[in-house]
Amino acid sequence: MEWENEPLKPLSFDKDQEVLKPLTFDEEDVLKPLSLDHNKEVVNDRFVPIAKGNVSEIKNKDSNFVFFFGTASSGKSIILATMLYYLRSKAGVIRPKIGTPNTAEAESLLYDFFENISKGILPAGTVKDQVTRLDLVFEPNNKSKKINPINLTFLETSGENHNEIKRGGSYHSSIETYLSANLPLTFIIVTSYESAHKDDILINTFLNKLEKYEKKLKSVNIILVISKWDKSGRANVEASVELDDFIQERLPMTSTAMDTYGLAKTFYTVGELNEETNQITILNLDRAQKLSEWLYESIVGYPLSYEGTFWERIKFSLTN
Repeated sequence: MEWENEPLKPLSFDKDQEVLKPLTFDEEDVLKPLSLDHNKEVVNDRFVPIAKGNVSEIKNKDSNFVFFFGTASSGKSIILATMLYYLRSKAGVIRPKIGTPNTAEAESLLYDFFENISKGILPAGTVKDQVTRLDLVFEPNNKSKKINPINLTFLETSGENHNEIKRGGSYHSSIETYLSANLPLTFIIVTSYESAHKDDILINTFLNKLEKYEKKLKSVNIILVISKWDKSGRANVEASVELDDFIQERLPMTSTAMDTYGLAKTFYTVGELNEETNQITILNLDRAQKLSEWLYESIVGYPLSYEGTFWERIKFSLTN
């Protein structure tokens, strides 16, 4: 073909056609090295909001909150379970508070507590980084006008979380939320007869830490409970001398703090246990009664067994 022998010619354009040029930048658009000009004001439109905190996460604050403090296997769960069992079987009616976010969970937990205790089965421990919250209503069977129904919110946490406050540490946010809120809080500090000497520094640290929340808490009440007192061989002791001697010997710093601030202390046992199966063989609710009565009176100001006024007693005798 004829075109095969024709020499190659340079590419050309007509004048009317647009001429392609190398890519260039105007002087205003020339890329320059990054430099800092301190004479020019840097415009920063960034907005940083003020944190509102996590207190708003707590719903249904109209209650009397009861917070259990204690290391793993100290007996917190069994104390809570037997207290609830006593209140329901002897002192009145205790039921989940309707309308709370955890009503269904509370019903399930109560059922498990009551069923297991009636069979002598000890409750399982609490999961780490979680707060077991039970919103309940307690209606006493005492008909005196002074003995009114009350809302009770029990808070139980894993013993592992309490170890986090050692050496200046802080609580998990799930616990910190309650301690930082404007709530009436009763603290039940639990340590066992067998391991009390190991908890002295930790309990003292917790008592010191409470001062941090002093202005944030609506009210504070504290009681020290020595669990598994049956291990002492003095399960029926009523005098406080032996209990005081034990606390002074095994918990010297805690003992001094309790006496200095005039805080309550007691011992606890649930009866006889089978060491092999770790189950209750004989259930004793005497100490559950004592602790429950202390809790109610510390909140209401009248003992749960209050007999009523003279005219109330006449009315009771006529109706009965």
